Amino acid sequence: MIDPWLTLGGLFAGTVVGLTGLGGAAIVTPMLLLLFNVPAGVAVSTDVVSAAVMKPVGAAVHIKRGTPYYPVVLWLTMGSVPGVLLGTWLFTLMIDGEGGDEMLKRLIGVVLLIAVAVTILRMRIRKYAAAHGSEALTFSRGRLAIAAVVGLVVGILVGLTSVGSGTLIAASLLILFPAMLPSRLVGTDLVQAVPMLIVGAIAHWGLGEVDTTVLLSLMLGQIPGVFIGARVSSRYNGQELRWLLLVLVGAGGLALLGAPKWLATSVTVVGVLALGVPILVRAWRTRHDPPEGATPAAPEEVSGRDPAS
Repeated sequence: MIDPWLTLGGLFAGTVVGLTGLGGAAIVTPMLLLLFNVPAGVAVSTDVVSAAVMKPVGAAVHIKRGTPYYPVVLWLTMGSVPGVLLGTWLFTLMIDGEGGDEMLKRLIGVVLLIAVAVTILRMRIRKYAAAHGSEALTFSRGRLAIAAVVGLVVGILVGLTSVGSGTLIAASLLILFPAMLPSRLVGTDLVQAVPMLIVGAIAHWGLGEVDTTVLLSLMLGQIPGVFIGARVSSRYNGQELRWLLLVLVGAGGLALLGAPKWLATSVTVVGVLALGVPILVRAWRTRHDPPEGATPAAPEEVSGRDPAS
């Protein structure tokens, strides 16, 4: 049976992913754990399977546009596929052990805080990439080997916690290949994640931890949410919302680590007030503005009044 509240949560998560580009696992996994009290093992396995269904949709778009760099995809995959299998094996050891559920929650909390820190650091990394953007794009064996190691580490984290497939890979690619265009980076990141997530989904499904009710309820909201977020992103770039979500993800990480409820609640409230209110104010002020990058209408078009305005 479909849970309407989970579907609503999936709609929110999908919209956020489509609007900001943040990894869905960093939103979905803590949401399942903290708001819906889903057991940690079930939350991780279900999210891995959900991501394996969703990720190929975005990857297919980039494959059609020819943006991925396949040598990088290959080397990342050489590390991430065995990594996700190793991570899934470690996952089984953890959930089968005494106190494994609580230990897994704390590990997810640590990875969430790392994801927040890496996302913030990406702003500095982008400046480094911009400064080296004029360099020739080279795929040396040394850099490709490092990419394989990055894939291995990320694969282990995904198999264990379901979190990290996008954030850590994107930051690593910016450092290893600063001359890579942003569209190429996104395409490479999305395509390399597909085989890792498919293998991880098969492994997690075989463990019997996937809750089909949770999975179907989430996907029923996530699929339209991604399309909604993508459409809204043409009018709003999601910058303030991205910072707000980092605050919420960080608060979720603190809560999973066992921080006092007042601390996580305070971080959430302050973040919503400091960042959420400006988002609403800006949305209200620009509600009739054309989408970003749109060509201003000619005088005769303005006088005709577009019905959509």
